[in-house]
Amino acid sequence: MRSMDSRDVEQAVAEMVRVLTPYESRDWQGPAGSLDWSCWTTAAHVAHDLLAYAGQVAAKPGSAYLPFDLVIHADAPPRDVLQVVIASGRLLSSALAAAGPDARAWHWGATDPGGFAALGVNEILVHTYDITQGLGISWLPPESLCAAVLARLFPDAPEGDPVQVLLWSTGRAELEDRPHVTSWIPKAAID
Repeated sequence: MRSMDSRDVEQAVAEMVRVLTPYESRDWQGPAGSLDWSCWTTAAHVAHDLLAYAGQVAAKPGSAYLPFDLVIHADAPPRDVLQVVIASGRLLSSALAAAGPDARAWHWGATDPGGFAALGVNEILVHTYDITQGLGISWLPPESLCAAVLARLFPDAPEGDPVQVLLWSTGRAELEDRPHVTSWIPKAAID
């Protein structure tokens, strides 16, 4: 299994922006798929998590999350929220590229840079899926990124199409002969 890295984060952010930019003028206040959050709030959440992961990788705290949050102005249009996603993604990508392979930071335990890359890509993929569902866009995340996230965060996931298995693993799809996932905890600690 190859380790995920800054390039995976960049690819996932680029895909999110590519897919959602043509729909910036739609109403992003409706629910994002099956989530209780709006499409706007879900996109802001992605930006927040990418920034939080960047902070963790840069500061390398050993026992907790850094006590900061990203606040996006409530009147920011979707175009601006996507720009914040781009900025946060680049900050995570830069932090990952600068971190040595032995770097560790806290995410429910010691996590290496590859784990933070996988966590970031997972957030981007599944929440882009949620937003596309809410906006009525037909889209599925890229198979190669789904396979990499599954290998890193969900090593015990069942065999099958990586896209459907990732969506199932995160409670967004059904798999034949498998119960619906209602809660999940990814494996992000050191490989």
